[in-house]
Amino acid sequence: MSVEFHTLSNGFRVVTERMEGLKSAALGVWVMAGARHERQEQNGIAHFLEHMAFKGTKRRSALKIAEEIEDVGGYINAYTSREMTAYHVRLLEDDVPLGVDIIADIVLNSTFDPKEIEVERGVILQEIGQSNDTPDDVIFDWLQQAAYPDQPMGRAILGPAERVQNFKRDDFRDFVSAHYGPEQMILSAAGAIDHDALLAQAERLFGHLPRTSPAMPVKGVFGAHEYRQIKDLEQAHFTLALEGPGYCDDAIYTAQIYSMALGGGMSSRLFQEAREKRGLCYSIYASAGAFSDTGMLTIYSGTSEQDVAGLAHLCIDELKRSAEDMAEVEVARARTQLKAGLLMGLESPGSRCERLARMVAIWNRVPPLDETVTKIDAVTLGKVSDFAQNLCASGMMSMALYGPVDQAPQLAELTEALKA
Repeated sequence: MSVEFHTLSNGFRVVTERMEGLKSAALGVWVMAGARHERQEQNGIAHFLEHMAFKGTKRRSALKIAEEIEDVGGYINAYTSREMTAYHVRLLEDDVPLGVDIIADIVLNSTFDPKEIEVERGVILQEIGQSNDTPDDVIFDWLQQAAYPDQPMGRAILGPAERVQNFKRDDFRDFVSAHYGPEQMILSAAGAIDHDALLAQAERLFGHLPRTSPAMPVKGVFGAHEYRQIKDLEQAHFTLALEGPGYCDDAIYTAQIYSMALGGGMSSRLFQEAREKRGLCYSIYASAGAFSDTGMLTIYSGTSEQDVAGLAHLCIDELKRSAEDMAEVEVARARTQLKAGLLMGLESPGSRCERLARMVAIWNRVPPLDETVTKIDAVTLGKVSDFAQNLCASGMMSMALYGPVDQAPQLAELTEALKA
């Protein structure tokens, strides 16, 4: 396998990895524009724009886009995150040029037909409603809002319904003009790929785009806040967030290993204590998420109304205990889990393609896997213990609760317990 990376004269980047023996490929365009790049009055437009890309171009109707991909047995999709929007396809080797052409067409040539905007507006309002009806989905939007209040990083990706109801054709064109310049786009491909052929096609399709001046997103500033919504649900949903490192910081590997030891699997501390020993919940986990300039260590669980207070205090107790008696065997297990997850996840062209795009977006290069594994192996028990101790010493947490949570402790109470 070999990675090749080129930048066109206008700043558009092309990165590929050929995987010998495969007869298919995954490819797409990753645009470094997401929810955190929106102004407040634009909240939700990056996601709406992603939907509109499939609703017709100057050359293809919405039906034609779907038919051309499915006629060759391919698959096309897209997603929007806080920092990126991705448009990607999976298809057979001979159909790679078609896939690149369709992706370029929907990214560059969407017509934003007013009739289609109205149709898709209804779809997105339904999507927002579905998210609001899914407690273990919407609660993470509320946690993000609590941790990053009154700033782009804290806003929901889908946006509020009242914003979505008012977007017009010119709003989409303005966002594309501001955030879809060549320097903000990466064409990534993995699998049965001919790099030279792909590069030549990228030059034809994207090389004419004029350079732009990308605006820097507002820096994310973590805060300590609580969001609580009492509702008659079967379960009380509980989340905590503590500030972690961004993905440009090598400490992200320490954060990931710590989160795995704390709540990353069936052998983790939270799972063993909360579920296996006390039977307080069905699921509980911790994870370390990262953005370019900040990150969050997150704990989530769903439990009963009568157990939510006990579960909340148990999480604080386990955070404190992890800072005092983390063992080498736990860190070694978490290191192995992290490496295995990384390597297993890269056995498909889709995962490889995603990784290539993200690495180029972060570092403007693709670090060899050995480099990443070396950084993971460099995380020692001492580093993990120091990380845990600093979390507790800071006492900086945000919390979101949803359901029958009137008996849950207040954030100030949990913060005091963490620092005690």
